[in-house]
Amino acid sequence: QLQLVESGGGLVQPGGALKLSCAASGFTLDYYTIGWFRQAPGKEREAISCISTSVGDTYYADSVKGRFAISRDNAKKTVTLQMNSLKPEDTAVYYCAGGSRPLPVQNMCVMPRLFTLWGQGTQVTVSS
Repeated sequence: QLQLVESGGGLVQPGGALKLSCAASGFTLDYYTIGWFRQAPGKEREAISCISTSVGDTYYADSVKGRFAISRDNAKKTVTLQMNSLKPEDTAVYYCAGGSRPLPVQNMCVMPRLFTLWGQGTQVTVSS
């Protein structure tokens, strides 16, 4: 069974940090671009960061650039999202997703419909 499972969400104060993990099972992570998306109540789903396959090219939305860092370990079948300097507006459910289309990461990340595998999501709440 192909599966992505997110972990690491929680409640953090503004200015704090969290590390989200996305664990893959049932497939070879190497061939998939992995993206992190988020959706806040009443808002559309937003692509925040993606990382390509073995080359490791990355994409960041302007809203998180300089604060978030994505990385992958294909041997451990894990992709992580280090989130620093968190703001209340970062509050959302965060999803990781995998897509196998051979497209540049900056093109693929802004098209969530190209991602065919989705995790169940993890809640991130930034509040004092």
